[in-house]
Amino acid sequence: MFLFLSKLLPVFVYPLGLACVLMVVSLGLAWWRSRWTALPIVLALGILVIATNPGVNTALLKSLEWHYVPEGRLPKAEAIVILGGALKFQEAPRRTLEVTERGDRILYAATLYHDDRAPLIIASGGRIGWHGDEPPESEDMAILLRRLDVPQGAIIEEPRSLNTYQNALYTKAILDKKGLNRILLVTSAFHMPRSVAIFEKLGIDVIPAPTDFYITDGSVTGTQRTLVGNILDLVPETGRLASTTEAIKEYIGILIYRLRGWA
Repeated sequence: MFLFLSKLLPVFVYPLGLACVLMVVSLGLAWWRSRWTALPIVLALGILVIATNPGVNTALLKSLEWHYVPEGRLPKAEAIVILGGALKFQEAPRRTLEVTERGDRILYAATLYHDDRAPLIIASGGRIGWHGDEPPESEDMAILLRRLDVPQGAIIEEPRSLNTYQNALYTKAILDKKGLNRILLVTSAFHMPRSVAIFEKLGIDVIPAPTDFYITDGSVTGTQRTLVGNILDLVPETGRLASTTEAIKEYIGILIYRLRGWA
């Protein structure tokens, strides 16, 4: 039930969900011929414009992503841990497993392995399976890692976790069993602050290895933007709406996890 509510309830505070709620309120006011009918529509429009504003979008994402920007070569660790959420399993008409926007996680973990940063990769992630039985994502991560020339003997699958707390909890059980504790943690940059807090709360020695950055130096300075690009930035855009929502979702996750004592 917690998992279901954690996915459902925040929808009403995300920009798109909240705008939809306000428009439903406006329809109700219109039914009653209220003089306040236009107000919820104006508020909904304002929320969407603010959420897609490049300045707001960049500030929100940067506050999460640049928290653990590594300097220089990452130190060695005893294991590399990849968090799930990066792959779609093979299902018709897909001819193979497919990567999402966060597929950089697996690519970066393989790069760290080949750079001799750790001798072992733990692929952590199951699948919620809202629509029936689905293979754990750890299984697909292992397949992709092998295609990236990581040997089977260097991969451990953790297939049970359904959220970040469980990622950490079940990974710790694997680490304890093998007498390991120092890890390179690989996840998307915006997800790293919450992930580090959870793993460290369980006593794991974490070296953040963020990837999948939305915000780069060019995003902040604007030096690479043309006049046309700057003008187009002022137009509401679905990509910025999605990434702003990701940032809000992450801040809500940080709050909830702290209230539950997980981070």
